[in-house]
Amino acid sequence: MRAWIYPDTTSTQFNVLDRLVKAINHTAGILPAWPLYLVGAAWAGWLLWLGVNGQLGIDPVKELEHSYGETGLKMLVLVLAITPLRRYTRINLIKFRRALGLLAFGAILLHLLVWLLLDVQIPNRIWEDIFKRPYITIGMAAFVLMLPLALTSNNYSIRKLKARWGKLHRLTYLIALLGCLHFLLLVKGFQPEPLVYLLVVVLLLLLRYRTKQRR
Repeated sequence: MRAWIYPDTTSTQFNVLDRLVKAINHTAGILPAWPLYLVGAAWAGWLLWLGVNGQLGIDPVKELEHSYGETGLKMLVLVLAITPLRRYTRINLIKFRRALGLLAFGAILLHLLVWLLLDVQIPNRIWEDIFKRPYITIGMAAFVLMLPLALTSNNYSIRKLKARWGKLHRLTYLIALLGCLHFLLLVKGFQPEPLVYLLVVVLLLLLRYRTKQRR
């Protein structure tokens, strides 16, 4: 009688959350990853179209640079979040990690191309900026580190490299930190946004480290 009057709400909530996690995993298992590439390409093209047609404000080149770069950083954060999300909530989105990583590389490549071709344009100044401006040096270092990861994000490389593939792709941790530092040094004055990115990345890395220590 007492149990009927005072039901176990904790157990009920756990069952609801468990069903929700199973539903998310089931849906993720059904959905393919390839539409993410189409969405990413469509978004990048649409943003470029806005810039060409003067709909990105008074400085469309800077807006393109910022939008592509920040989107690439967001994709990197999502890549880092997938493993902790699975370990702590049992939500498994691992099948989308490769697509998100390649989308991050694509966005950052566009960020770099806009800077090279539309912003600076002068080859001598490009090299001068890379070596004299710390935020550009850090950004270029992060991009160079991304190149082997993008080139090996395929099934053939996974089979060929085996255990070395996982070690190589741990560079993602360093790349994300360098991306946050690049953003932090880029902005003028105190702005909380790059600090938020840095704190989120550090938190995700700490969660991964904590899990590794437990093992």
